[in-house]
Amino acid sequence: MASRIKDFKKNRQKLADLEEKLKRALADYDNLEKRILGQREALSNLAKIEILDKFIAVLDDLERAEKHLRNKGLSMAVSQFRAVLTSEGVREVKAKGEIFDPETMDCVGMVEGEKNLVINPVQKGYLLNGRVIRPAKVEVGQGKKMIS
Repeated sequence: MASRIKDFKKNRQKLADLEEKLKRALADYDNLEKRILGQREALSNLAKIEILDKFIAVLDDLERAEKHLRNKGLSMAVSQFRAVLTSEGVREVKAKGEIFDPETMDCVGMVEGEKNLVINPVQKGYLLNGRVIRPAKVEVGQGKKMIS
């Protein structure tokens, strides 16, 4: 009888150990699934950023043409192009009149104007879900009159 109780306790402990190992294995598997999903999303976003960067270059050309040609059909196409980019999560970096932000802007020159304030956006910048696709190129105020 004592031997059966001892065997029972031994088997009970083995069962508890196996249950613990199973729980750990399931938790590890769950973490692996989450990590793989995160990596897949990151890879997808990188691919998306690369292609969106190319589309943004096309948008720059279309906007320059729109500015010079003042064609209603071209304006409609440019507007539609912007709407598609917006629907994909692309947002323009707000620059003019904003405080210079090195995370989303590149300073291409210092000009007369309020210190650290963006005076003139030279090229638009864009974000995808908060991540920089292309930084805005800006001229920033240096705070004093320029010495010539």
